[in-house]
Amino acid sequence: MAEEIEIKLRVVDIDALKATLKKMGARLLFRGTGRIHEWNTLFDTAQQDLRKRRQLLRTRIETPDGDVSRGKKDGAQPALLTFKGPVGGGRLRGGGSKIGGGHKVREEIEFQLGDAAGVAKILERLGMRPSFHYEKYRTTFQLPATKLWAKGLLIELDETPIGIFMELEGPPIAIDRAAKELGFSTKDYILKNYVSLFAEDCRRRGQKMGDMVFQKRK
Repeated sequence: MAEEIEIKLRVVDIDALKATLKKMGARLLFRGTGRIHEWNTLFDTAQQDLRKRRQLLRTRIETPDGDVSRGKKDGAQPALLTFKGPVGGGRLRGGGSKIGGGHKVREEIEFQLGDAAGVAKILERLGMRPSFHYEKYRTTFQLPATKLWAKGLLIELDETPIGIFMELEGPPIAIDRAAKELGFSTKDYILKNYVSLFAEDCRRRGQKMGDMVFQKRK
């Protein structure tokens, strides 16, 4: 069983964070700007059965920055299909996550598919329907191989409609050390998913919850 181990951190000063990443020797994982637009769609039954079981089924369309087609549904766009669910045992919170040592631990199964629209049709035939859309821009960094402690660690900078976050994903020891070197402490760790964070943001603003998307430019 594959496990995803991660935390989120809220970023207040993006320029300072990028300067620290540069000092640490962090490198972009992808070519160009490294900035990828994500269009994410969560699927569930009409009765929200997956949510009740603390499970997630998601398709994700990734587009390099500068060539964004938000929510495009026609054509054969490649998609990443992901299932997440709670691992055995442990205390659950923040979207069905096992809390182990202050980190979010989830079972994760994912693979690439060739046609996002086709996948959506199959899921809908199986009784699923889109339950939530969210988009963000993600820039992924890795630390140099000389930092042996950081092996397997991904540093993912997320620009979202509710602010900028950083996800640290990988071995728990590497997550904790990277967070500390980037100026964060364990009290800054966020273990909730973006659906929960967006719901909280909507409640704070007194607005009805819809999809977490950027406002279209006029």
